[in-house]
Order: sequence, then structure tokens, then C-alpha cells
Amino acid sequence: MEILEYGFMQRALLASLMVGLVAPAVGIFLVQRRLSLLGDGLGHVALTGVAIGVLTSTAPVGAALVAAVLGAVLIELVRARGRTSGDVALAVLFYGGIAGGVVLLSLAPRGEATNLEAYLFGAITTTSTGDLAVFAVIALTVVAVVGLLGQRLYAVSDDEEYARAVGLPVLALNVVLAALVAATVVLSMRVVGLLLISALMIVPSAVAQLLARSFRQALYLACAIGLVVSLSGTTASYYAGTPSGGTIVLLAIVVFLMVSAGVALRDATARRRHRRRGEVHAAHPHEHGEGCGHQPVPHGDHVDYDHDGHLHAPHLTGAGVHYDEHGTQAVPAHPAGKGGAA
Repeated sequence: MEILEYGFMQRALLASLMVGLVAPAVGIFLVQRRLSLLGDGLGHVALTGVAIGVLTSTAPVGAALVAAVLGAVLIELVRARGRTSGDVALAVLFYGGIAGGVVLLSLAPRGEATNLEAYLFGAITTTSTGDLAVFAVIALTVVAVVGLLGQRLYAVSDDEEYARAVGLPVLALNVVLAALVAATVVLSMRVVGLLLISALMIVPSAVAQLLARSFRQALYLACAIGLVVSLSGTTASYYAGTPSGGTIVLLAIVVFLMVSAGVALRDATARRRHRRRGEVHAAHPHEHGEGCGHQPVPHGDHVDYDHDGHLHAPHLTGAGVHYDEHGTQAVPAHPAGKGGAA
């Protein structure tokens, strides 16, 4: 393939492969915790780290990683120990990261400052061999931690109170998860940009939850979707001449919309099929019961009511009361204590 003839595209595809695998593996826990915007908040803190790296002429990736991890730990400590709610703490982190990045950016030399656009919006073709080495270490670390602590992270993400009741170290696990998010943000900033990384963590996870029947299945499916959209988006951006980050995210959103439409169509078709089979019952215009005006007819362990020649039986479900039609009064199969259609 032509795209593989160039060294910069080989590095770009390797970077997108790592990001496509790791971002959903962490994002699935954020979706479970309903903290989908945490990636955005830590992305802005990472921006401050990048600005520090540019200002001090040190490695921006390393500075961004340190800043993001410190921000992640701080937000969990504030949320757990302080009186500030999670969304307020996240907002403070969000705007504090932007403010810090803007102020430090104004102090950096003009030529250096313009390079920050590569981190904001992604510039995958500028990925160096050194960047790949750092990204590989981050990716392996994140995958290893998720593999070792995945069940505990899920327990805390699903129900903190239950996890605390069974003796899990909730605060420590929350800090670990936040640190994983921070590492994923730094890993992904060259591929999709700090402003779009949250989308790559969340959208494949949201697609997976529409299709999967268990959390483990959703995790594997989210990673698979992340890999496909990352590699496909990077390839498409090469041929179309579009930014890689935006292309990857738009492709992920298209997949989400198509799957959502397919699931909605499947559910609607299933409901129509069930109605035809009599498994879903339309709302009954009359509530049957003692003194309702219709003759009660004992039927096994319950009572039917003769409604215009049809025997109806009320059943209470989670969706309310519905009525099964059990036959007609003319059918001599419903004496008290006898069997019949139930």
C-alpha cells in the first residue's frame, strides 16, 4: 500500500493503533461512572503541562503527563475529602487548565507557541520515534493496570457505596482510574488532540454499550471499535488531506449514529412482532376488579372477567397493569380449579 511507504505514516498508524486500543479501554469506566467529561478536563490540564514544557524547552509530552496525573489525583482528593461536588471540581479543573495554558502560552516565544496547535487539534504525522517509545510505555502500562484491576474498577464505577461496603479501597481505585485517564489523554494528544480526546474515549464505549450484553463484552467491543475508527480515520485523513483527529472523531460519531438507528429499528421491529403474537398488550380502556360491573369467572389460581364475551385477566407488571385475553365465555375450559390457557 502507498500509505505504508512513508515512515511518518507508519509511525502515525502505530500511534493511532495504540490510541484506538487504550482510549476506549479507559473510557468505558468513565461512561459507567457518568463522568464522560473528565477526559476534557484533564485534557485542559495537560495543555498547561505542554505550555510548561514549551516555556522551559523540556519535553512537552513528559510535562503534560505530570500535569495531567497531578490534576487527576487532585480532583479525586477534592471530590472525596472536600465538600465540592464532582461536577464543580471538574469545572474548576477544566477552566483552571485553560487559564494556565493561556497565561503560560503568552510567555512563550511566538514561534514556539504556535506549535501548541499540534497538541490541541492533533498532528499525527509529526509523531517521532521518541514519541512512539513514550506512547508504547504509556499504552502497555494502561492496558496492564486495566487487566489487573478491571473488576475492581468496574465495581467502584458501578456503585461506590457497594464497593465501599465490601471493603474495596474506593479512593485509591478512583485515583488509579483518574491517573489512567490522564495517561490516556497524553497518549492521545498527538493523534486526536487535547480538545477531541474525550470523544475517542466515550463514543466507542457508548456504541459498545448499545450492542453488548455484559460489561466485559462492552469493554472488548469498545476497544475493537476504537481500533477500527482510529486506523480508518488516519488512513482516510491521509487520502482526503484532512486533520486526523477530526476525521477519527467524525467517523466514530457516524458509527454511533448508524448503530443507534439500527438498534432503534431492531427494537421497533421486535415490538411490532410481539404485538402481532399477542406478547405485548395494548392499554386496556377499563380496569377489571371486584365491583367493576363484569362477571368474575374463576380460572385456576386467578380470576378472569367476562368483558363483552371475552375473558380478560389483569396482571401487574413493572410497566403497570395489562390484560391478557384468555379466550371466550363460550369455551367450557375455565371452571374453577381446572387448567386452561394462562
